[in-house]
Amino acid sequence: MDDSGANLAANARRLREARGLSQQQMARLAGIPRPTWASLESGSANPTLSVLARAASALSVSIEELIGPPRTAARIFPAAAAQVRRRQGAAIRPLVPEAIPGLEIARMELAPGGQLGGIPHTPGTREYLTCESGRIELVASGERWELGPGDALVFRGDQRHVYRNLDARRSAVAISVVCFASTPVR
Repeated sequence: MDDSGANLAANARRLREARGLSQQQMARLAGIPRPTWASLESGSANPTLSVLARAASALSVSIEELIGPPRTAARIFPAAAAQVRRRQGAAIRPLVPEAIPGLEIARMELAPGGQLGGIPHTPGTREYLTCESGRIELVASGERWELGPGDALVFRGDQRHVYRNLDARRSAVAISVVCFASTPVR
């Protein structure tokens, strides 16, 4: 299958599915037999210009878009739509707007002199903390680490821990990545 055939197959399927229609419904809209529509989506078709024009029209796209490289499926998430959680002396904003199984990535802003008690996660969880600005102290299992801009720390997230902004005049910002254990460690 050449590029235009592969593009046609991918685009016809993607555009139909985005409209929530079955192949039968799409074929009816295009005025072509369902097996013809199925062959467009499978990449086995060698459609006439008439069939391409009908398919493009039914999908409300140009023929060029139907046979061209698939467009990137993208979605913008405006900053104002982010769900910022405020706890203790911190504001926590997710850096990825959709859930990723087993992973949590957030921007943590600690108020001047503020602190945040971390909640112990499931056994085997690892946390990665990177200081973006300011000075942050992390205390876990009786140990203390101080991070400055660019410093990163990896620690067990399944224990009590506390994040502290060491500057009483300026906010501190860090990126937190929590990798949850896939199965509890026994």
